[in-house]
Amino acid sequence: METDLRYPIGKFQAPAAPLTPDQRRNCIDAIAETPARLSGAIRGLSPAQLDTPYRPGGWTVRQLVHHLPDSHINSYVRFKLALTEDEPAIKTYEENLWAQLPDSRDTPVETSLALLENLHQRWVLLLRSLTPADCARTFRHPEWGRGTVDFLLAQYAWHGRHHVAHITALRERNGWR
Repeated sequence: METDLRYPIGKFQAPAAPLTPDQRRNCIDAIAETPARLSGAIRGLSPAQLDTPYRPGGWTVRQLVHHLPDSHINSYVRFKLALTEDEPAIKTYEENLWAQLPDSRDTPVETSLALLENLHQRWVLLLRSLTPADCARTFRHPEWGRGTVDFLLAQYAWHGRHHVAHITALRERNGWR
């Protein structure tokens, strides 16, 4: 069976019920670890390797690195909206178009690594303060429908691992040690 390069750790599976305290803690830990895992995944890559697509027709490693803070900034705002408003409607963004902008194509990866590190420091402080009632708060997404803060926790724990795995799988396939 051939692996789908788009989903090296599998597609996101939404939690069926509210997360348990242990599941929440694991999700928050995964989010907290994302910047270090991303930094480790790209350590030692040359500019040419950073500009290599992780799969045919996919983003380059550089674009993946810049995508993570783009996406996680949006997620951070979604959390804050869900925690402060009654079932807010959250906005989508055109991530493929964002990945084509000059700041995603041309900026040194260190810029986004620093942004992601600082964003996650603040985000994790917020996440570790959540109560079970906070985790049950809801939002509306135009594509996903109604969701909870627990859903977002699970999704973004997966999201960081998903994109880091794109890079580590590419390194493995290409023998980039």
